[in-house]
Amino acid sequence: MTLNWQTQAQKGKDILNNSIPKQWLLPADRLPPVSQKSVVDFPQQSGSLNERELGITDMSATALVKEMGNGELSAEEVVVAFLKRAVLGHQLLNFATEFMADEAIARAKEHDEYYRRTGKLVGPLHGIPISVKEHISMKNRTCNTGYVAWVDKVTTEDALLLQLLSKAGAIFHVRTNQPQSLMHLCCSNNITGTTLNPLNRTLSPGGSSGGEGASMGFRCAPLGIGSDIGGSIRCPAAFCGVYGFRPSSLRNPGTGIKVAASGQETIRGVVGPMASRSIEDLELFQRAALEQEPWNIETSLMPVPWKTVTPTRDMTVAIMWDDGCVRPHPPITRALRHAKEKLQAAGVRVVDWEPYKHQHGWEVISALYYPDAASKQRELLAESGEPARPLTEWALSYSRSTPLSHPEAWALHDQRDIYRDEYHALLNQRGVDFILSPTYPGAAAVMGESQYWNYTAIWNLVDLPSVVFPSGITVDPKVDVLTEQDRKYVPRDEVDEREWRKYQDPERYEGTSVGLQIAGRRFKDEETLAAAKVVEEIVKGES
Repeated sequence: MTLNWQTQAQKGKDILNNSIPKQWLLPADRLPPVSQKSVVDFPQQSGSLNERELGITDMSATALVKEMGNGELSAEEVVVAFLKRAVLGHQLLNFATEFMADEAIARAKEHDEYYRRTGKLVGPLHGIPISVKEHISMKNRTCNTGYVAWVDKVTTEDALLLQLLSKAGAIFHVRTNQPQSLMHLCCSNNITGTTLNPLNRTLSPGGSSGGEGASMGFRCAPLGIGSDIGGSIRCPAAFCGVYGFRPSSLRNPGTGIKVAASGQETIRGVVGPMASRSIEDLELFQRAALEQEPWNIETSLMPVPWKTVTPTRDMTVAIMWDDGCVRPHPPITRALRHAKEKLQAAGVRVVDWEPYKHQHGWEVISALYYPDAASKQRELLAESGEPARPLTEWALSYSRSTPLSHPEAWALHDQRDIYRDEYHALLNQRGVDFILSPTYPGAAAVMGESQYWNYTAIWNLVDLPSVVFPSGITVDPKVDVLTEQDRKYVPRDEVDEREWRKYQDPERYEGTSVGLQIAGRRFKDEETLAAAKVVEEIVKGES
């Protein structure tokens, strides 16, 4: 007898529920009311963590490694502190798909024993708890990728990236939620449900690495792993007020990352780090993985070792105020104006960036997302009989009704490569090193409304490494009001009108952090992270 989809989905829920360390759950009457929007300060009020644990979970990965290296902290107490915070975060945000508490604590004890015996750290990520997006394979664990049809699929080995990070000393303590199909900028599926934004629980945490966004935003881990084919690392980072890095394609290893359309090369997805506290932690992650030369195992990777780049203010930053298609909301523009003033005052060369044919770019990339007319995704939905979520239908609607023929695909590949070359030529012609831009039209999306990707997807098409960081600006309905000029704005088309209309009530976005995005040259990943550190320091500095 064929099981119905709800019965299958329940298996995934059971994996999650059975994995939660029950000793750290708070009773319902000690949790904040459902109506409370922001829960980022709740750990301090909850009584769940003692002062030392609160201090640990407030530290960056870089600082934690240093403290473990000088014997001030043990790996076990670090892992336990983050596990306790993650359990609390899950109760409030529904961000997890599986906890791995016993294994994580056992591994931390091994690290501590190694340190006691040798006086040395296991590696550059010694004892660092890292949360992991569910579709990144873990040995002997299910990997459903947000599809009910795959709830029973068990993978036989860890993804290559996890193997590298584990050798570097990382400890994986929790797996995180993702949307059905991995193609939403929200985070909802028919197995473990919907993840909420810790800054404002009426808003999306972003997607598809939405569980990671919530994990970082609530500080359930100092580092996390997401993936990105149209903004899936950067939007969750922006929405949740944290840090995310989309590396150049073919830089980080992708072996063992499970997706419906495996082998699709028309637009390459990437895997990359997210961090709760600093850009420095994004660099730590990248260095730890790439110094192990993964291209000797995954041979399609570019053999480009990670290098150390000294940050400098001697650069030209171009600000893209608007992509020529969809106007950003007032808080985004305020954050960009603030950034411009700070950068200019600090002596950084700042110019305006005129976007180049972004509508054409969207037409190319959206056609290339589903060269098979999304048949693989639809087959998986049909296999279990689960209903498509509204944003799954929205995303799949970008596909054509019939697969691309070979000549049609080749023509689009040609357009993709020409556009990429033209965009890089413009960077050279205009003397621009980095482009500072919005990550999304708004500071975040109201649940179910994340419908415009092109502030991030454009850099997937052009393949520019991109860093998202919190600007220090938060949405304030009293400050970010619509001006008389705003009220007179005439949208360019129905898409622009749809996105602009979402801000008619600024209260919807109250308390949300504005994340800005800085993009650099292809394969200049280290330089882009170094520039982002400088820009963030200046933009958020006192002077």
